[in-house]
Amino acid sequence: MDRPRDHARTYHLHRLAAALDTQGLQSTVKTTYPAAMLAESIDCTPGTDDSGRLRWYYRWSWGELLSDAEDPSAAAAKIAEVLSAG
Repeated sequence: MDRPRDHARTYHLHRLAAALDTQGLQSTVKTTYPAAMLAESIDCTPGTDDSGRLRWYYRWSWGELLSDAEDPSAAAAKIAEVLSAG
């Protein structure tokens, strides 16, 4: 396990959970995944920007990038918009 990356991933997911709370959405940060999930999930994954620097991104469960992890409020607003459209 890559502990520094796991710690960073969890940190960013907790920031997103706090931002979702301000949108009135309940969320849970999980560090392990069950075999089958019955709810939508958002992950946080590392990547590089155009300059090759390490960046963290929120990602939908189907793999599409949601938002840069530096702006959890923007990610929470997009999630709220998607959920309200359903």
